[in-house]
Amino acid sequence: MKKPLPRAILAAQKRIGNNFFSEGLTIPCGGIILKTARYPGWVFEKEVFAMSDAMQNTGGACCHHHKATPRSEQELRLLQNRLKRMMGQLNGISKMLDENRYCGDILIQVAAVESALQSFGYLVLQDHLETCVVEEIQKGNTQIVDEAVELIKKLK
Repeated sequence: MKKPLPRAILAAQKRIGNNFFSEGLTIPCGGIILKTARYPGWVFEKEVFAMSDAMQNTGGACCHHHKATPRSEQELRLLQNRLKRMMGQLNGISKMLDENRYCGDILIQVAAVESALQSFGYLVLQDHLETCVVEEIQKGNTQIVDEAVELIKKLK
């Protein structure tokens, strides 16, 4: 059985139309459509839903959290550069598909992107543990440890 689309995605669908979603379209609560869908009512739902558990758990209502301590310019630049590099790799894979390249070569590039994304996630997790979690524990909020454990499980 297909999951119903959250309200935030339905709102975007209303704005853009049912037949076409633009790549890179930002969905409220941090969702981004990663691929273009050209079929009526069809979106890469797995990618969109994976973007924000908070969005799913609230039935599509936005639930934003912000860091109490902002990232340094250097850290932000490092993370943005890594993301841009991965986007370039994904565009390269798309080009390889268009050129009908050998499957093994494509899979090597897929593995490289997966590894880069995993490393990116670990950097964000490390920052989260060193800043957000420590700050919340210092405020007496020990429930943050449960959240951190769940995030680590998801990142595996």
